[in-house]
Amino acid sequence: MEKLFTGINIPKMIKIKQHFDRVALSDIPNVMNEQLGQEEIIGRIKKGDRVAIAVGSRGIANLSCIIKEVASAVKERGAHPFIVPTMGSHGGATGEGQAEVLAELGITEQSTGAPVVSSMKVVQVGTSKNGHPVYIDKNAYTEADAIIVTGRIKPHTSFRANYESGLAKMIAVGLGKQVGAEIIHAAGVENIPFRVEEIAREAIDKSNIIFGVGIIENAYDETYKIVAIPSERIMEEEQPLLEEAKQLMPSIMFDKCDVLIVDEMGKNISGSGMDPNIIRRNYSGSVKHNPLAQRIAVLDLTRESHGNANGMTNADTCSRRFFTKIQFEATYPNPLTNRLAQSVKIPMVMENDSLAIRAAMKTCFDVDYNDMKIIRIKNTLELKHMLISEALFEEAKANPNIEIIGEPEYMNFNEEGNLF
Repeated sequence: MEKLFTGINIPKMIKIKQHFDRVALSDIPNVMNEQLGQEEIIGRIKKGDRVAIAVGSRGIANLSCIIKEVASAVKERGAHPFIVPTMGSHGGATGEGQAEVLAELGITEQSTGAPVVSSMKVVQVGTSKNGHPVYIDKNAYTEADAIIVTGRIKPHTSFRANYESGLAKMIAVGLGKQVGAEIIHAAGVENIPFRVEEIAREAIDKSNIIFGVGIIENAYDETYKIVAIPSERIMEEEQPLLEEAKQLMPSIMFDKCDVLIVDEMGKNISGSGMDPNIIRRNYSGSVKHNPLAQRIAVLDLTRESHGNANGMTNADTCSRRFFTKIQFEATYPNPLTNRLAQSVKIPMVMENDSLAIRAAMKTCFDVDYNDMKIIRIKNTLELKHMLISEALFEEAKANPNIEIIGEPEYMNFNEEGNLF
């Protein structure tokens, strides 16, 4: 096969730094004490209560610290906290798998002071205005006197609406476990926002959810804001927080490139492995993007994904090491639940990183192989530093928010053809 790549040589790359607005919280425990200490928040927890803390599957900055502070506040009221995984069908749609996902995120009894109680069992608590059953994690509903929902508020990867990724979705999809997630996705991506809203409203009305803790991050994946919201105001207050989060989203500050190299993708990074808002490509077709790259090469799957490669269809090529980490029993619950079978189509598998990159280069249209525009990022969360080919140098130099911090040099590959 090597002869097919004659004349396809990976160019020298230049290290750059992108500059975004950088405001972040410096004292998470103090902010948590302020937010949770409000009487309309902490006053809802009674002495002796068993309190379920709902925690999702995303890699959120300072998550362990935030959950520990929630658990501590519950204990200070003389109540008893426990953690329930709140992640729909993730973790292979098993109780054990979801507990493992939390452990990988640093959420354990040892780190938070609250035991993790994980099960896929649910109970129906109501029916939405359009006749959809509303389910909640059984442990959270029947074994707890109160539920506290935590989650990051940010733009969703597959749709635009009043409620995207945030507390409403955590309630409707996360607490609903695999059954609830399937109901949300059953009518197609375009209908997800409507079902999230109506099911979340019914769940709040008919369950023991007492408040939510919403988290917003800045473009550097740092904690920007934490807000405790009484349950009856979650649906009202989440919308402006989502708009605020949208203004803080990072980006790849180039109009176009030929090839985007992504060192790693994974469920802990994005529900789609690589955030479509960043790569500007979406397999569902529900959100239209100004395309960034002709081809995308993905090289590795994060350990925290536990083999879940959902979203790999957004890549055109991948390395053998990526492919060998795919666990289909962990990957397929997602499309079987959300009905987006196209999300797990396997990219062209090449023997190593070098060939995966060169295959992406070779399959581009109307390019000069000696002057290709190539961008390399670690993942779609970490966009401060990246590498660009010399063909993008002038565009980078003209952007006041980009700093050139390296000289052109070839990327280093080991004897197996993989990047160091």
